[in-house]
Parts: sequence; structure tokens; C-alpha cells
Amino acid sequence: MLGQLSQHWWVFVVRGVLALLFGIGTFLMPGVTLAALIILYALYAFADGVVAVVAAFGRRSAGDGFPWSLLLIGIAGILAGVVTFLYPGLTALVLLYLIAAWHIVRGVFEVIAAIRLRKEIRGEGWLIAAGILSIVFGLFLAMFPAAGALALLWMIGSFAIVFGIIVIALGFRLRGFAHAS
Repeated sequence: MLGQLSQHWWVFVVRGVLALLFGIGTFLMPGVTLAALIILYALYAFADGVVAVVAAFGRRSAGDGFPWSLLLIGIAGILAGVVTFLYPGLTALVLLYLIAAWHIVRGVFEVIAAIRLRKEIRGEGWLIAAGILSIVFGLFLAMFPAAGALALLWMIGSFAIVFGIIVIALGFRLRGFAHAS
């Protein structure tokens, strides 16, 4: 396996460079990045919906009975894609509020779990701290959605940059194995 990977070391370098460019682009053009992510989501949701509808009708012709749930999933995907195309700002805002709500709920349950487990585990304070941090993050997103969206984009961009550097390093390391063979 190492031999195969080392022969294609350049694939890792290309992936890393693309990740770096994406990460840097996220910091330089956050609005464009957000718009691109929303469009990609819309395309995914629409395509997934179309595939589900086609699959539903394909299963009907196979004589298995009509899979209504698959048809409804497909229609929901198509509608989600169309709504996202028509109202990209609303989609971004709703997604941000869902993320905020998830963090708040998750944080509350982490704090509750830590309090209930305090007699059984040591260090429950860390779980309480994580829960409080999650609640604060969720509240921040809900109260300052524009800043929250920017913060999420920066997190994605930071990940892409670090990932890109690691994958480029791996690619050059694999190149060394290719030359040694």
C-alpha cells in the first residue's frame, strides 16, 4: 500500500494546495465562501431529492409496492434545494439558528449530566465547563448571527488551512518513499 501511495504522492500535494487555497479564500472572501457553500447545499439537496424520487418510481416498477416515504423524502429534498436557491440568505440564517439552538440544548444537557454524575465520576467540572461553553457559543450565535456566521466560516477556513498543510507534508513525505524505492 505504501508503494501505491508513494507513486501518487502528488495527489496529496494537490489536495493540500486546494485546501489551503479554500482556507485562505475563506478569510479573504467570506461572503463568496458562504454563498458558494449555500449553492453547493442547494445543489446537493436538489440532486438528492431527484435521485430519491427516481428511486421511488423505480421500486414501484419492480413490483415492491410504492415507497411513499422515499417519494416524500425526495420531494422534501427538491423543495429544500429550490428554497435554498430562491432564498439563500434565509437558508444561511435558519442554519445558523439551528446550530445555535443545538449548542444551547447540548450545553444544557451536558451540565445536567455532569451534575447527575458528580458522585460517580471525578472531574465533572470539565463537563460542566464544556456545557457552559457550548451554551455561551449558542447564545453568541443567536444574538449576533452575522458575527456568528463569520466565526463559523473562519473555523472552516482554519481547518482547511491546517488540513492542507498536513496533507502537503504527507505528500512530500510519500514522495521521499517513492524516490527511496
